[in-house]
Amino acid sequence: MSGEQDLRKLLSGMRPELNEGRYVFCTVAGSTVPAGTAPVATVLEAEGLTLVLRQEDADAAGLAYDYTAGWITLRIHSALDAVGLTAAFATELGAHGLSCNVIAGYHHDHLFVDAARATEAVAVLEGLAARSAQD
Repeated sequence: MSGEQDLRKLLSGMRPELNEGRYVFCTVAGSTVPAGTAPVATVLEAEGLTLVLRQEDADAAGLAYDYTAGWITLRIHSALDAVGLTAAFATELGAHGLSCNVIAGYHHDHLFVDAARATEAVAVLEGLAARSAQD
């Protein structure tokens, strides 16, 4: 199943959805996910394993973190080789002073934004989608 590649269709149909909860980025030595945690994503780097997990899971496991995020899923199935989607939404969020950490899954793009501004970020993305539908 291939995803959408047309940038206008991607932007107008992205349907950003804020997932429930607060999420954090943690790192552990090695490549093993700590027992009792259920990361929504992992990235293996030379410095260690990055975990993206619910804040309460990190707290229960005693894992340190510096950034608390809201998790937004773009509900359009974007092709992994689509060009311009990340640049477009990152530019729009940046214009509103919103940082964004992006993880692409096979079906969807996942954005992690400042938890305190997550609802605002969804509104900004919805505005971008509406404008793209009119173009």
